[in-house]
Amino acid sequence: MKIAQVSPLTESVPPKQYGGIERIVSYLTEELVAQGHEVTLFASGDSETSARLVAPCKQALRISHCPEPLAHHLLMFEKLLRRADAFDIIHFHTDYRHFPLARRLPTPHVTTHHGRLDIPELGQMHREFREVPVISISDAQRQPLPHAHWLGTVHNGLPTDLYHFQAEAEDYLAFLGRVSPEKGVDQAIAIARQTGRTLKIAAKVDPVDHAYFTQHIQPLLDQPGIEFLGEVSDVQKQVLLGRAAGLLFPIDWPEPFGLVMIEAMACGTPVIAYRRGAVPEVITDGLNGFIVDNQAQAVAAVNRLHNIRRTDCRHHFEEHFSARHMVEGYLSLYEQQIAQHLGQRRHKDLPGHINPDIRYTKNRQPRLVS
Repeated sequence: MKIAQVSPLTESVPPKQYGGIERIVSYLTEELVAQGHEVTLFASGDSETSARLVAPCKQALRISHCPEPLAHHLLMFEKLLRRADAFDIIHFHTDYRHFPLARRLPTPHVTTHHGRLDIPELGQMHREFREVPVISISDAQRQPLPHAHWLGTVHNGLPTDLYHFQAEAEDYLAFLGRVSPEKGVDQAIAIARQTGRTLKIAAKVDPVDHAYFTQHIQPLLDQPGIEFLGEVSDVQKQVLLGRAAGLLFPIDWPEPFGLVMIEAMACGTPVIAYRRGAVPEVITDGLNGFIVDNQAQAVAAVNRLHNIRRTDCRHHFEEHFSARHMVEGYLSLYEQQIAQHLGQRRHKDLPGHINPDIRYTKNRQPRLVS
């Protein structure tokens, strides 16, 4: 199958440090190539891939501090449009920025939504572009947009050899993600302090969250047992997560998926997570972690981490959240869209059916409109 993967340009594929969407695009692309598919990746020029790379910019936009990110994305969509006939399917990961293009594409396409969808403007976009087929990364993610053209849910997945299982853990807790109010870093610090455990925080601070970090989080980092590590690489993640007794995930928002939860599970590390968004789709309470509703329950769960078998965490990851499992889900939806597209084309070509892509000259000779 000839497949185009269209990534955001904010980070490289894979990202050098933080970047959940681009990370998933990389895992998906590499597994598709490994399975013998012909993949073209539209991404920044500093991306590393075994697919064919088409790059509208030399460097990830966050690194280059680009003042006009939309311009680069529009150029990427134009490059894609010129090549659209070369693909069997086009897979977008660029939020809704490509919707006007998608409406006019001659090629079957799908869009995976990776972020939160409880934003009023997104409802307006999906009502206007209700024909654009979209894929969710959790069933919970869909709830704000029930009227969208959902094809299915495909949970995120990781290569099984990306992180290795670690049977023995140390006595500290880990927090991995982004510093923002909805991610609950302050909650994680409070939980760790109440349990007397060391908390190691690996987190990115976006410019938009810098004031929140300096005013609300930075003063808490001076407390005993709190270590702030900043952003970390995949190698550093293995050490941080693999040696942790547990990962704290005290979110305060409708989490679309929570990639860090399956990263922890891949290392054999159980997760303590607040019951929000996709958490119940990823964590099976008592098997690979604990689902809690408040800080007090989280503190109690920390004291029960010894009841979770780390082998069960790894096994649950391999069975449900591998890159191969993710690719199988997407391939099924690709085939569905391609078959539907072919069916529509055949229907247009039936005698007596007016094909909207064909105009007629004065002598009734058909002319295909490009």
